[in-house]
Amino acid sequence: MKKLFLFTLLILAGKTYAQQVNSVTDPVEWVNPLMGTDSKYELSNGNTYPAVAVPWGMNFWVPQTGKMGDGWLYTYDAHKIRGFKQTHQPSPWMNDYGQFAIMPVTKHLKVTDDGRASWFGHKAEIAKPYYYSVYLAEHDVITEMTATERSAQFRFTFPQTDSSFVVIDALDKGSYIKILPGQKKIVGYSTKHAQGGIKNFKNYFVIYVDKPFTLSRVYNDSTLTDSTELHANRAIAAIGFKTIKGEKVHLRVASSFISLEQAELNLKNEQGNDSFDATEQKAKALWNKNLSRIDVSGGSVDQVRTFYSCLYRMLFFPNKLYETNAQGKIVHWSPYTGNTEPGYMFAGTGFWDTFRALYPFLNLVYPSIDKEMQEGLINDYKEGGWLPEWSSPGYSAVMIGNNSASVVADAYLKGIRGYDVGTLYQALLHGANNEGPNATGRTGFEYYNSIGYIPVDVKIGESAARTLEYAYDDFSIYRLGKALNRPASETDIYKKRSQNYKNIFDASTGFMRGRNKDGSFQTPFSPYKWGGAFIEGNSWHYTWSVFHDIQGLINLMGGNKPFVAKLDSVFTAPPVFGDKEYNGGVIHEMREMQVANMGQYAHGNQPIQHMLYLYNYAGEPWKSQYWVRYSMKKLYQPTPDGYCGDEDNGQTSAWYVFSAMGFYPVCPTSGQYVLGTPLFKNMTLNLENGKKVVLNAPNNSDNNKYIQSITVNGKPYNNNWFDHSTLLQGGVINFSMSAQPNKQRGIQQVNFPYSLTNEK
Repeated sequence: MKKLFLFTLLILAGKTYAQQVNSVTDPVEWVNPLMGTDSKYELSNGNTYPAVAVPWGMNFWVPQTGKMGDGWLYTYDAHKIRGFKQTHQPSPWMNDYGQFAIMPVTKHLKVTDDGRASWFGHKAEIAKPYYYSVYLAEHDVITEMTATERSAQFRFTFPQTDSSFVVIDALDKGSYIKILPGQKKIVGYSTKHAQGGIKNFKNYFVIYVDKPFTLSRVYNDSTLTDSTELHANRAIAAIGFKTIKGEKVHLRVASSFISLEQAELNLKNEQGNDSFDATEQKAKALWNKNLSRIDVSGGSVDQVRTFYSCLYRMLFFPNKLYETNAQGKIVHWSPYTGNTEPGYMFAGTGFWDTFRALYPFLNLVYPSIDKEMQEGLINDYKEGGWLPEWSSPGYSAVMIGNNSASVVADAYLKGIRGYDVGTLYQALLHGANNEGPNATGRTGFEYYNSIGYIPVDVKIGESAARTLEYAYDDFSIYRLGKALNRPASETDIYKKRSQNYKNIFDASTGFMRGRNKDGSFQTPFSPYKWGGAFIEGNSWHYTWSVFHDIQGLINLMGGNKPFVAKLDSVFTAPPVFGDKEYNGGVIHEMREMQVANMGQYAHGNQPIQHMLYLYNYAGEPWKSQYWVRYSMKKLYQPTPDGYCGDEDNGQTSAWYVFSAMGFYPVCPTSGQYVLGTPLFKNMTLNLENGKKVVLNAPNNSDNNKYIQSITVNGKPYNNNWFDHSTLLQGGVINFSMSAQPNKQRGIQQVNFPYSLTNEK
């Protein structure tokens, strides 16, 4: 057995404490890809699937338990596998694109989803980021798979039979398949995708088998044809051969959004003559290289497993949509033009979720990949005319906001260079003052720009939520414009608009509230009511969405004491839904808030996740320390039900990873990280620039969750935030922890994090 970690069993005063991890030498082995897979439509514990992939890979592979087209690809409570599917699905709510499935079958050849399905059990299942194995009981076959960025290898261990088969399902909505027995090869493409408006979409695939075929069949859905080539709504191929007991049959698979020839090239470039084991080891090494950017020690086994499982999720999306052509140049199929275009492109993320912590994390720990993503955004704008807000791929009409402004500004303000930021800045101005297709630009910008908010009575949904998000987005544009030395006459427009949040604050109730065009507030009003002027939440959740000007919000609420009391009341308010109506019913986010039993704190969805850190702005930072640690312990576990709602493209994981560091980017484009409390006794950030940030908290424990004092490079530090530029220089940060809060530290205005109101 491999020795994956060292631990110390602490026994003090006759009491046994949790195992403490003192060293992590193989972080990928701490990841549980099944974390969050115990989910369903009615209630999410993550809505994840156990992806076999490499970081930011173009393709992921997943055992498929759901029926074809079901957004829940894999659920932990399922008992049958229907295939092994190439996927690009960012969320079950977005569904999939660029997909096809492979399934080994024995005995009687059946090609339909249900016909080829096999019973399986978790006891005979191994799930790792770089490798998956399962025993298919119905067929007496062990399936193993591993992956590269654009290709995969399968290893099927068959029984002794003259009826061994492999089924390749190119899926419905238009597909093509062809068997070439002489080359032991199957090629094809799928056009199936969930989000509309993309041009000339095909996911081409090529499959090589290392065993001659004794049977070649092509089906039009479930109907056998007399050909080995077919264009149809749903084209399916089956190949067959005799096998002896324990015989291993290998498949090499690659795909491309450009052409079959490019798929062949991707296979050659990424696998060459590598064996299955060699491909697996390269994938493992790549995961370890990326996960090792952060080293942790001095936590429990579950804490370490949760940490690296969350970090694994953060390195998936957005996934690469680009490929390397025969001339060695970066190219991509464009969902906007339908052609092959030069340069980078990514897909599969929603900025409404990920602007909050995922992109700030990339800018701190993996800036080179975000540089590629920024170049991809330039191509989105050049080819499509807009920056995406949800790409899956191309423009998807999902969620609200203009949060590409934060994603673009944050990268540049955090020091990423070497791309055409001027074009991106113009894209932000264009998006801020126009409404585009499929939720691009700003819905309701005319009202927002002219009267300072979007009215609730002009048939524009989620008016208050849009107003709040646009205000922060304008702050981001203002900050980027200043960094680019744009004229004050231009940047002052966005600075002024960033104060528009004040226009929907109702002093009589102390909440953000929908407001009519004539200036009156919407009635009736309940802060518990979901929907209406908000989206996937209520006023309890959105009232705190003033990321860039918490001091301004404090002033609106009457000062620090009323503000803190309001924060406290989030946890004591009843976890009710108002009239229980949101789009005609109770949605899963409502239930996820309710079952967590934390009042109106709804961590399972993004809008309120930063709220725990806001005590730092009002002189009571120890309350942030208490609630952050409480939430980490209660709401995250390295188990199939380990999340408390949608994981959402790495955002909910990023909250945990940042919080484990001891700080969080409440306002990404301010350049500051607001203090919480570190989780581990030691953490080291190995930055791309070669510097190290060492975070020491030697007396940290479940009880010692409060910060008594901090030193930075040996000097006392009293602020409630760290600066990004300071962290980039590396250094040692020491936390002295205790079981009792220090109510004298971080209580002066000078110690509080950035707010626009305080800008000089």
